[in-house]
Amino acid sequence: MTTGMKTVTPELVREHSLTPDEYGRIKKLLGREANFVELGVFSVMWSEHCSYKSTRAHLKKLPTKAAWVIQGPGENAGVIDIGDGDACIFKMESHNHPSFIEPYQGAATGVGGIMRDVFTMGARPIAMMNALRFGEPSHPKTRHLVSGVVSGIGGYGNCMGVPTVGGEVNFHKSYNGNILVNAMCVGLARTDKIFLSAAKGAGNPVVYIGSKTGRDGIHGATMASAEFDDASEEKRPTVQVGDPFTEKLLLEACLELMATDAIIAIQDMGAAGLTSSSAEMADKGGSGIELDLDKVPQRETGMTAYEMLLSESQERMLAVLKPGREDQARAIFEKWELDFAVIGFTTDTSRFVIKHGGAVVADIPVTALSDEAPIYERPYAKRAPVTGAPTFDKSKPVLASLEKILAAPDMASRRWVWEQYDNSVMNDTVQHPGGDAAVVRVHGTKKALAITTDVSPRYCRPDPFEGGKQAVAEAWRNLTAVGATPLAVTDNLNYGNPQKPEIMWEIVAGIDGIGEACRALDFPVIGGNCSLYNETNGEGILPTPAIGAVGLLKDVTRMATVAFKRQGDVVILIGETKGHLGQSIYLREIEGREEGAAPMVDLAVEKKNGDFVRGLIASGRVDTVHDVSDGGVLVSVAEMAMAGRIGASIGMAALPEAAPFWFGEDQARYVIAAPFAEAEKIVKEARAAEIFVAELGKTGGDALVLDDKDRVPLARLSAAHEGWFPRFMAGEEIPATN
Repeated sequence: MTTGMKTVTPELVREHSLTPDEYGRIKKLLGREANFVELGVFSVMWSEHCSYKSTRAHLKKLPTKAAWVIQGPGENAGVIDIGDGDACIFKMESHNHPSFIEPYQGAATGVGGIMRDVFTMGARPIAMMNALRFGEPSHPKTRHLVSGVVSGIGGYGNCMGVPTVGGEVNFHKSYNGNILVNAMCVGLARTDKIFLSAAKGAGNPVVYIGSKTGRDGIHGATMASAEFDDASEEKRPTVQVGDPFTEKLLLEACLELMATDAIIAIQDMGAAGLTSSSAEMADKGGSGIELDLDKVPQRETGMTAYEMLLSESQERMLAVLKPGREDQARAIFEKWELDFAVIGFTTDTSRFVIKHGGAVVADIPVTALSDEAPIYERPYAKRAPVTGAPTFDKSKPVLASLEKILAAPDMASRRWVWEQYDNSVMNDTVQHPGGDAAVVRVHGTKKALAITTDVSPRYCRPDPFEGGKQAVAEAWRNLTAVGATPLAVTDNLNYGNPQKPEIMWEIVAGIDGIGEACRALDFPVIGGNCSLYNETNGEGILPTPAIGAVGLLKDVTRMATVAFKRQGDVVILIGETKGHLGQSIYLREIEGREEGAAPMVDLAVEKKNGDFVRGLIASGRVDTVHDVSDGGVLVSVAEMAMAGRIGASIGMAALPEAAPFWFGEDQARYVIAAPFAEAEKIVKEARAAEIFVAELGKTGGDALVLDDKDRVPLARLSAAHEGWFPRFMAGEEIPATN
């Protein structure tokens, strides 16, 4: 074999983030020393980002099947059947490390990459979501990072003509050196037009389509599999550069090609670029693949085989066509002014063979890059969950605390963020950002998809198992609150260094919690992403297993929103309140402490209460619902009042302590509002079903009135709630939260 490349040394192996044991395994698989190109190929394919070597053993425990699941984990995205021959295709992935280094391009290419994961399956993207975590607002980089990330998401999504319909934005000091940018895409396809990535058969042409290959993003997958340090800014060249206008052309061209019967397999070039797309397609198809890099469209001169194989240049796809269909495909892509090249063919050798300059520069068994990648049962140190109920100052006035909470960074209105996004393009967005879940109509029908992203990291640190359960339950509750039947989950598991036993325990316990909740709620996991090594200088993030979820409304006219709609409606609380203040927003924002036990999640009660509420919405009896989550009951009522611009007079007699009832974060609860006659029936039915229910009061006026004595105008609450984000982004001084 001709190499003409660097000699592989132990130092070079270390620079490629491979251990001596891993390199020893590579030599055994090859039967010789690896050359420089092969070392690069193994380094990305065996990286944590691509191989999931620390989590694969545990991810197998997640439930992935249901009657409505068409495609579970293992493909570019998961697929569920939503009836009438329609399929929903969705996935969530991280772009954390690149977004910290270069926030605009990092976030933009995260959006572009997740869209390609969806449309490579044959779907037209119809909605985007995101889950964002930033450091403290007072940190010198936070405002810059928020601005860049939000601009990148909006810039790419808006240019693509796909609405960004919701998401999360939170702040915590654990993300000061390592922000999280998780992007979710939802698309629609016909069930008989789903495209997979298995390159079956030999002698089939392999075609490259999209943009030219450059030197951006080289070793992006490896960077995403390592901790940061003070020199992480130097990794800027590993951040990809996106072009949404090209991606829009690529989307339309791919969908046009998919309307023919020319495609055997198709895959986007994401992490590890040409290497991962070609090797994974060959592996899934049980075939081999041979590529000639001289035929790869290049935008820079003098590119080496190593650079072309590891580049993560954006807006590129790889497809395997039926023989003789190359000219048909070429005509489509040339019409859309995109590069098209036949760069290789499938083989029956089960080998990954790469040629450059007339010489073979890599020759690797395909399974060595996939099945033979290491799987680690990393040691983990179990720890007991944090327990105990925190103390609190009983003298603090309830409504003053409410106003302060509504103006806190984690609780203030995200309007400034979502107004940067086009959330109405395509004209099918039925429920816009600001509610419990976004709702997007299936075009031309009366059915709609509900979409949400959720996790409460402050619960996951003291109790990673219950925190994982709660993330799923919260997503399920948000879909339920708009009237949707929850169908499936995509997860984005953001954690620190798995080689630390205490972090590995957070990962294992989080996955176990997610699995238990998904089984109990019949809510399968159909895909996802693991993002580990989210640490800077040894300081890890809060464990953040973000959950993206989709549900179905069969009739979009039977849908609930959070806003109060009528004067005189009865405000009803569904679900038991014990007054759990551990790890609550109240404790953090009012008392200045993060302590106590995370709330427990009773999944049987979650299902019972949620099914009851969903039934009320589906029957048309209730159109006003809000789940109770961050901040507790009083925050939920205030949000409903502000959204509808209708006040409420509420209270509870004989409360021993006010704060735990109004601000406690007990799970499985909803606030609903209904006209008096209907409310009476609902209360009776709930009690007959042994569901905890309480009448809190009624809607009306222009203020929130508590116990007929304390009063705060809605205008004042709204000003506090809406004001924080614009002031922060304008660079004004931010008052301390404690």
